Amino acid sequence: MSTDLEERIGQLLRQGVEEQTFPGAVWVVGGSGEAVLHGTAGVLDPERPAEPMRLATIFDMASLTKIMAVWAAAGVLWEQGRLDLNEPLGSVMPDVAGYPLAPVTVHQLLTHAAGVPLRANLRALYGTERDDIHRGVLRERLHRQPGTAVEYTDRAALIMGMLVEHLNGGALDSICAETVWGPLGMNQTRFGPLPDDLIDQVAPTELDPESGERLRGVAHDFSARLLGGVSGIAGAFSTLGDVETFLQHLIADNGVAEAGFGRKWVEESLQIHTRGLEPARGLFWHPAPGTDPSEGVFVHYGFTGTAMWVNRERGRWAALLTNKLYYSREREPIARIRNTIRTLAFS
Repeated sequence: MSTDLEERIGQLLRQGVEEQTFPGAVWVVGGSGEAVLHGTAGVLDPERPAEPMRLATIFDMASLTKIMAVWAAAGVLWEQGRLDLNEPLGSVMPDVAGYPLAPVTVHQLLTHAAGVPLRANLRALYGTERDDIHRGVLRERLHRQPGTAVEYTDRAALIMGMLVEHLNGGALDSICAETVWGPLGMNQTRFGPLPDDLIDQVAPTELDPESGERLRGVAHDFSARLLGGVSGIAGAFSTLGDVETFLQHLIADNGVAEAGFGRKWVEESLQIHTRGLEPARGLFWHPAPGTDPSEGVFVHYGFTGTAMWVNRERGRWAALLTNKLYYSREREPIARIRNTIRTLAFS
């Protein structure tokens, strides 16, 4: 990879800082047999302007939790033969039997074709107790007939996280640490809330309407906070180094996974599973906007301004971590930057 790529991404992100798309950002592009390029731009916190953004900054990963936690932990179960993508949930989760979610399959959840409700205020519907929320989500009526439409919804990941917990007999944070993050050496990745000794290293996000202070080390996602910070929706925190480790594992030639999930799960996931339905989806991954699915560039985004891309055929991967929510929930500015990085990294 060329220094020109490094300069162009750096210039793009410095412009994003100047335009207040985000206070700061870190990025990485790498691939098989290629030098890995890293970079930073901006500051950790505009209220501390002398402190630059660093490669070791800890970020709220937002919906990348769905990939780094739920998708990865599901992959371990699948490769162990303990998770059948086509088995109805009602046959593996007793709390679902006899309810509308019973005929929905894991495959339908992972492709966002399960027909579960799109958005909902969990507290208003089910209260504030974790068990009540879980019970309510698992027994809720469907939004539409399973397998008839692809509609992105956080509920799919929330339910998948519950399934992972059920099959492992434990809590999602412990499961991910033991089966994915620990074995891969991702020692800076964990669910929040983060301990006090790490808070100064965290990129702050938006204002908490209750406290009036910036969220730092606490998930921005209200549903994740309602569930104690641990959920399939969001709640994980990580660093660029751990994200790099994770992405390197995706393209590694590890036919039998000695650590975490392996090549078979990655190959199964990074292909189109929604034939006949649009938009095209893999398993929790989807073709990058602006690309044809045949190009093989898959992506997942996080609401805080995070993104990771991978093209297994080319052995190329990239990631962008920002705290864009510090300024705004507006989507278009970060979308333009993401699309440009994808173009630069995978052209």
